[in-house]
Amino acid sequence: MPLDLTDIYKSFSDFSRLRILHLLIQQPVCVCHFQAVIGLPQVNVSQHLAYLRKAGLVEFERVQTWKIYRIVSPCPPELGVNLRTLVESARFDPTFKQDLIRLREILKESRFSACVRIPPARRPRRLIATHAL
Repeated sequence: MPLDLTDIYKSFSDFSRLRILHLLIQQPVCVCHFQAVIGLPQVNVSQHLAYLRKAGLVEFERVQTWKIYRIVSPCPPELGVNLRTLVESARFDPTFKQDLIRLREILKESRFSACVRIPPARRPRRLIATHAL
């Protein structure tokens, strides 16, 4: 089912949600790691994720008490185009670069945490290959 472009653009209108989406393009992420990377309280991160989920951009899997979020799969073409644009634009913003560095560091430190299901040493996935955009 196609996504409503208005929902996509409303979701993209908040800088914290853009940061969250940019991290999710790289790999699935647990709520606790979003908190550590973005520096927002859990309640704020959860509200942003709920907004993105309601808009149809992300989904989650429950692993014990943790929620692991990812970009919806299969990724609708209208979302894919906008996510590719986000990736290209983020290359020029130091905040997005720092987020990726922090995520790698956090995942490396919490390698044996129960909520981490993705090996931290992985290279970021290519958006086109992972989500069939």
